[in-house]
Amino acid sequence: MRTATQQRSAFSRSIFIATIRDDHISTNLQKARVTTLMTNKFSRRSFVQSGALLAAATVTSSTLPSSAMQPSPATGAPSPIHLGLASYTFRNFTRAQMIGFMKQLNVSELNVKDTKDHLPMDPSEEAKALADYTAAGIKLHAAGAIYFTKDDDADIRSKFEYCKRAGISVIVAGDPDPATLPRVEKFVKEYDIRIAIHNHGPEDKLWHSPLDILKAVKDLDPRIGCCIDVGHTVRAGTDVVQAIHEVGPRLFNVHMKDLTNFESKESQVAVGEGIMPVRGIFEALIKTNYKGFVDLEYEIHADDPMPGVIASFAYMRGVLAGMGYLTHS
Repeated sequence: MRTATQQRSAFSRSIFIATIRDDHISTNLQKARVTTLMTNKFSRRSFVQSGALLAAATVTSSTLPSSAMQPSPATGAPSPIHLGLASYTFRNFTRAQMIGFMKQLNVSELNVKDTKDHLPMDPSEEAKALADYTAAGIKLHAAGAIYFTKDDDADIRSKFEYCKRAGISVIVAGDPDPATLPRVEKFVKEYDIRIAIHNHGPEDKLWHSPLDILKAVKDLDPRIGCCIDVGHTVRAGTDVVQAIHEVGPRLFNVHMKDLTNFESKESQVAVGEGIMPVRGIFEALIKTNYKGFVDLEYEIHADDPMPGVIASFAYMRGVLAGMGYLTHS
């Protein structure tokens, strides 16, 4: 558990980092960012327009004003980048608790997973969850990771039915065997639900990088593509910005996170505290006309994730504001 002082320090760093408005943020420049931050001065106008002027006094996971995470008024075009949340972030919390957190964060888009009671596979329990999300104004744009472990029609159909009942248009698929993809393709055509195969980095036996996925699906239905996990991608030694350009129209979901070391899974930090080229990622998504969601997947501090989640959304909103956009969430 981090102290209030540590939380404030981490949050303050995310605010200042978010106001950087370099035209091109490369990995090399990211490494020098800390030094730059110590010497740059920012106006109150820039600070407000970062989209993250929260009550920078005390931020805790238990007490946060519902308006705190709302983007500050700014001039500019609506953001073409849509921010969402991966429910795995709150895997140790109930659906009701997660809904409360999302209201505090001013986030209404969810990439939901069958963990805790977030979206149970049982139809009757799923219906209860869907009613709760609807009442809270939360939209489900993707589900996953969902694992296709059996090359079996009944098993695969049950997962497509699960998403159809929820009105979900993208299945984030975890580690499907390449041999099952032709069978999965049959259901993609029947249900018109896209499959976004999630890469899991160098430890993954099948899908290290989005480029591995692209090779495997290039001759399949165009609704079978990728979920790029930016952290796992860079750990696989792949340039994440270049990967976005190469995957292009087969990119259906993005999992956002940050690392301080591109070779270490354990180096995850709040977005903006590491060396991930966040602005470069956003620019690549815009250039490739990406229409999906960038979902924060904050996998650390599972019992107290809110300080890092708050800082991550503040930073991402600040980057978008620095690019001249108004954020959707």
